[in-house]
Amino acid sequence: MSSGELLVVIGPPAVGKMTVGRTITAASDFRLFHNHHVIEPLAEVFGFGHPGFERLKEAWRREVVEEAAASGMRLVATFVWGVDLPEDADYVRRFIAPYADRGLRVSFVELYAGLETRLVRNTGADRVAAKPSKSDLEWSQRHVVEMDRERMNTDPDRPSPADVVLAEHRHLRLDNTDLSPEEVAARVLAWLAG
Repeated sequence: MSSGELLVVIGPPAVGKMTVGRTITAASDFRLFHNHHVIEPLAEVFGFGHPGFERLKEAWRREVVEEAAASGMRLVATFVWGVDLPEDADYVRRFIAPYADRGLRVSFVELYAGLETRLVRNTGADRVAAKPSKSDLEWSQRHVVEMDRERMNTDPDRPSPADVVLAEHRHLRLDNTDLSPEEVAARVLAWLAG
């Protein structure tokens, strides 16, 4: 087993986090823990917004990351981060702590693409198959548009609470509008190796 490493892929909904994560894991010894591995079973039982959904979502994520770090696993994790929200920055610090506290490398890859690109990606069959909660495409499209009102990408010209966390780790911003998942994965793996 390796010495352990956490690669966190962040960005807005439908930017390609899960797809890129899958492509990275197919080309390396990383394992994938994407956001909907936890969301889907809990949404099926409790529905979104239920206190049990929120409590268990955080607990399951924490347990998986703690076990992966303790096992020395190379893990790709994906999620959406509201970069202007101090509570989201605090959550990310807690999320990565099992790796960071062990002195294991934590890196962030931030994907960004415009809303029109993400709306097209949002309807992909692979995305819907892996994320049944997105199968109501009309709702899902509205959700992507509504979420676009919040800032989910950093901007070098607009500091945010996320910048403080990201400054403590390796951070790569990638515009993946015109890049295939294979091209993104190759760039990410080369960057990690550098």
